[in-house]
Amino acid sequence: MKKMHFISLALVLSMSQMGAVLAGEVDPATVPAAKQTLSKNYLTSKEAAAMKQALGEKALMIDVRTPAEIEYVGLADSVDANVPYMLDDYSAWDEKKSRFMMAPNSGFLLKVSEIQEKTGLNKESTVIVMCRSGDRSSGAASLLTKAGYTNVYSVVDGFEGDMAKDGANKGRRAVNGWKNAGLPWSYNLSKNKMYLE
Repeated sequence: MKKMHFISLALVLSMSQMGAVLAGEVDPATVPAAKQTLSKNYLTSKEAAAMKQALGEKALMIDVRTPAEIEYVGLADSVDANVPYMLDDYSAWDEKKSRFMMAPNSGFLLKVSEIQEKTGLNKESTVIVMCRSGDRSSGAASLLTKAGYTNVYSVVDGFEGDMAKDGANKGRRAVNGWKNAGLPWSYNLSKNKMYLE
């Protein structure tokens, strides 16, 4: 009987914690245009970590950065898979951004679908997408929504966060984000999580 009471209490606490996570700190009206999604579902990195922890395998967390970004900058421990939304095109140069061009990953939706099938999830399951700072994850979230996914969240501050506009960290990604929040991450990558073409 005591064990059953304990399980019931744990379930109630878990549900109340989940409600707090779903309430959200992010006001959709304040999300910059480049980070807006069709679903209007936004999470901070801290909320994403809490949601993933609360839902466990019932949620899929995808890092949509390029494999090179992940290799050199690290990966959040909570991420289930890397599926790039955009890929670097090393044959073309972006004059405006002074970097290599990026092109949409034509296999993005197919790879997400494959991962969901392997994990027993479906288009109604929770999907959390994260990139460097929230721009690409918004595009990925909107693409998933257009494809019929009904519970997609974009991490608005991303893995590295936004750039500081002033102060000692001006021009650095030091404002928010997974790494700056002190959430668990590593440079040690797992092959089964990485995007292999």
